[in-house]
Amino acid sequence: MMSSVARDSGHPVPAGWSLEPLPVGELLVRSASAHADKPALDFQGRIWTYRQLLAEATAAAQGFLDLGVERGTRVGLFLPNTPHYPIAYYGALLAGATVVNFSPLYSSEEVAFQARDSGTEIMVCLDLARLWAPMQRLLDDGLLKHLVVGNLPEVLPALKAIGFRLAKRKERQPLPRDARVLTWSTLLWPGAQHPLPVVDPKAIALLQYTGGTTGTPKGAALTHANLTANAEQLAAIDPGHGTREGRVLGALPLFHIFANSCVLNRSVLSGATITLIARFEPGEALAAIRRNRLTDLAGVPAMYQAMIDHPDCAKTSFATVKQCFSGGAAMTAALKERYEATTGARVLEGYGLTETSGVVSVNPYVGETRAGTAGLPLPLTEIRIVDPEAPDRLLGPEEAGEILVRGPQVMTGYWRSDVNAPEPLADGWLHTGDLGFVEPGGYLRLVDRSKDMINVGGFKVFPSQVEAALLKDPAIKEALVIAIPDPRVGERPKAFCVLNEGHETTPAAILKLVSVRVGKHERPAEIEILDDLPRTLIGKPDRKALAKREAEKRAATA
Repeated sequence: MMSSVARDSGHPVPAGWSLEPLPVGELLVRSASAHADKPALDFQGRIWTYRQLLAEATAAAQGFLDLGVERGTRVGLFLPNTPHYPIAYYGALLAGATVVNFSPLYSSEEVAFQARDSGTEIMVCLDLARLWAPMQRLLDDGLLKHLVVGNLPEVLPALKAIGFRLAKRKERQPLPRDARVLTWSTLLWPGAQHPLPVVDPKAIALLQYTGGTTGTPKGAALTHANLTANAEQLAAIDPGHGTREGRVLGALPLFHIFANSCVLNRSVLSGATITLIARFEPGEALAAIRRNRLTDLAGVPAMYQAMIDHPDCAKTSFATVKQCFSGGAAMTAALKERYEATTGARVLEGYGLTETSGVVSVNPYVGETRAGTAGLPLPLTEIRIVDPEAPDRLLGPEEAGEILVRGPQVMTGYWRSDVNAPEPLADGWLHTGDLGFVEPGGYLRLVDRSKDMINVGGFKVFPSQVEAALLKDPAIKEALVIAIPDPRVGERPKAFCVLNEGHETTPAAILKLVSVRVGKHERPAEIEILDDLPRTLIGKPDRKALAKREAEKRAATA
């Protein structure tokens, strides 16, 4: 089956709408012209207008050029959600550099690998002691030409800055005497003035690293045109774009592609205000909704669960919230129903990948929101469902197969593809490695990752279907299913469950209930109850980490 979607896809778009390939920095330049005095960022009560954000991003661009940045120079960002991130991000892109995102949660080994693989020459970080070890490793290994170090007091309101300096001074890292290390203020005020380069929309803007289908970290090479296309697609399907004032929760980590597309670039394109939260805390997110009357939220299901479980939810009005984007992991029907009933806000589930600049499909703002689906493909985005073992064979309606995607947001390929081969692109089609099917009406429903599928004596078992059956048990809050070895049939499912507060049950009782809901080959061989599931950087359950932990445990007891 093939679902080809353009402007008549089911997502209404403005008459005459078309994509305009742009450099990412142009999004900020245009919004600063159209919304100069409108708040762009709110961080702990300190405001940057669009005029101020552009001025500081331009100053950062001058600083990067003064450090020798040329077209394509890789500039790494090792930053939490503070104003340093958007200023350095747009500044580096205005200077013609390629941004490389690093998670502040990475180990020194992971940071060093990615810095080597990407060829990062300049890194931007904060002087927080807990984040310093990977930066010292880069300096010791001689991997950086320059390390730019910011601090929190310089971006906080005056009184909070004084309080931080007094109460948190032990959390700050003294800077080494090293000619390669310079401060954030030095970057922003270098003295010299350089002409900003003309940036080609086809140039690589962002190297976004992903584990991919092989588990080997790879840098998805995303062009300026890829990133701005995704921002324009998201704006086009929003019936309120250009007519309502957007106030967006910035709690998702900006170094993740989900936040890059749905929080940062989309908001800047629309002239919205981003309330930045350095690290997601449900109480702080709820306080931001109350204080700033937020209109748009973006998060993974665990974030929405945490907000409605928090005691402050009862005193928080969601009346101004127009929509809540959910991605990164499937949201259970029970959570969606409870969240919408509790808050009155509408949840729009979607689907995307690092390799697609963020978003492929999403449930529509207006019309049917189909629970459990990834919604409708974005404008100018095509989806194919093919036989994973014979990719040239298109599958029929509602047949599950591998999802292929083609559109203006799809990457050009992987960085250093000679090292990270094979390429997942053929004739512009991205082989996602995800399994799913298209329902009547064009809604995409995901089944699983192809690599997560469990082969039980030749029978295909989709973990998501077993998880859905487990979650019908009222005692179970979360469930994750992985493959474990079986000497007779090769593999069998094992389920890990987290219980709802106040509920008690046993693995035997869970197995008894789930056995009537799944086939014999789908029944878990083992069930283990955990206090919590391991999670990825953005908070979704981490199947890979759980499988690794299980394999290590089995090896140790073999």
